[in-house]
Amino acid sequence: MEIEVLTGILLLCILVTFALGTPVGLALGGIAMAVGYMTWGEGIFNIVPSTFESTLFSFILLAIPLYIYMGQLLTRSGIGDAMFNASQLMIGKVRGSLAISVVGVCSMIGAMVGIIGAGIMTSGSIALKPMLERGYDKRLALGVIMAGGGLGILIPPSVPMIMFAASTQNSVGKMFIAALVPAVVTIVLLVTYIVISCKLNPQKAPLGTGAEAKMSPEEKFRTLRNGLMSILLIFAVLGSIISGIATPTESGAIGVIGAIVLAFFFKRFRFGLFRSAGIETAMLVSVAMWIILGASLFSNFHLLMGVQDMIAGFTADLGLPPLGVVIMMQLVMLLLGFIIDEFIIVLMCAPLFTPIVVDLGFDPIWFGILMILNIEIAVQTPPYGFALFYLKGIAPPDVTMLDIYKSVTPFILIKLLVLVLCLLFPDAVMWLPNKLMG
Repeated sequence: MEIEVLTGILLLCILVTFALGTPVGLALGGIAMAVGYMTWGEGIFNIVPSTFESTLFSFILLAIPLYIYMGQLLTRSGIGDAMFNASQLMIGKVRGSLAISVVGVCSMIGAMVGIIGAGIMTSGSIALKPMLERGYDKRLALGVIMAGGGLGILIPPSVPMIMFAASTQNSVGKMFIAALVPAVVTIVLLVTYIVISCKLNPQKAPLGTGAEAKMSPEEKFRTLRNGLMSILLIFAVLGSIISGIATPTESGAIGVIGAIVLAFFFKRFRFGLFRSAGIETAMLVSVAMWIILGASLFSNFHLLMGVQDMIAGFTADLGLPPLGVVIMMQLVMLLLGFIIDEFIIVLMCAPLFTPIVVDLGFDPIWFGILMILNIEIAVQTPPYGFALFYLKGIAPPDVTMLDIYKSVTPFILIKLLVLVLCLLFPDAVMWLPNKLMG
């Protein structure tokens, strides 16, 4: 069977199974094995044990449950609230200060959780209510939660980055460091937009302050201490990787221990919390591992059938320059983000696209950061970005999908600008990892 026809059959089967609501991991793995059996016969099943071993016994992927568990402990113990209160207290009485603090704190919470859906829902459950209670425009409130919570996959530690590194045999540490400059640029642009928008339209953000204005000096000190110690844990996790003290997997264990210590220190640790965080982590990791296995089977089968040669031949026939090929790949991933989540995009596209990008003379770490930026935009883009429906799930009943579409549009444009800048100026992405890790 021609690879073009085979690819068309695979994509059609994926769309049908997703429309029927079939579990993603089962759908991808089942489609690959079924089509493989019809084309290759029983020999296709030989890739199952090798894929299982290389995927689920990877030392790098062991970091995923550790980072998710750290995030569950931090958010369920109320330490996320401490970060939020400390951020608001530091910014002070500035129009739009609550929205600014939401961007920063939701980004940190998203980084703790490590995945977009959980990051947005966790951030929204903490930040949406206080913003609406203080009279903030609901579209601004929804937009900053989506922008901040989604940004979590760009701020280390990031589960999709770990998956990219594992599937392409690249350095997780370099991925984490390379993401820092794009993340900082994005946050600066988001904050700039909030400040200008609130200044042009003061009704979006009342100037009144909340409970922090009535705090005693002792309460302010305690709030700042708790919030800053929570943020320092994230820097400790990243710092242990940059300094070479720990591998990304080992730094995940450091993060878990640090989260438990903080919960005890703040007198918020309960054995019920320990249990509920563990159960939620087990559920998230179980889903993620099945998705990883199914997507890996799908990708490996497609690679064995020669999809890379098909893509390379297709791009050569188009006569595109190397950067044009990368742009075409960005468009493909952007479209995929309308129907599937970040895990599947990484696991399907990274093994296919990265070798071609390397052959064109580009750095795989740079391409990995472009992929993460692209995914973050795709899953939040109207009308079908799946992250929009996560936000709808935590929003008040009077918030419509049209409100959510309008709320995320300016923030999506800002993130798209960052993607274009990173695409045109690769040195801006690679300068820091090359300087720190060579």
